[in-house]
Amino acid sequence: MGLIAQLLTLPVAPVRGTAWVLDQVVLAAEREYYDPAPIREQLAALERRLLDGEIDEDEFDRYEDELLDRLAECETYRNRTTNNS
Repeated sequence: MGLIAQLLTLPVAPVRGTAWVLDQVVLAAEREYYDPAPIREQLAALERRLLDGEIDEDEFDRYEDELLDRLAECETYRNRTTNNS
């Protein structure tokens, strides 16, 4: 970018900086939300609760379905972002 272009776009520099920061926040939030590791940990904890008798089979199935759906959502997101790169 040339000097004149930089001078002409100087007034919008704070907007570009703010947009970049917001993009970074969104990317960090997506990485955290779509991280499969915590979901796998929750699945393991759920199974321990079932084996310890804290929850019954119906409750286990309900929570397991929710977690497996989240895991599938994570996999879909990761495949979509990998294919777009």
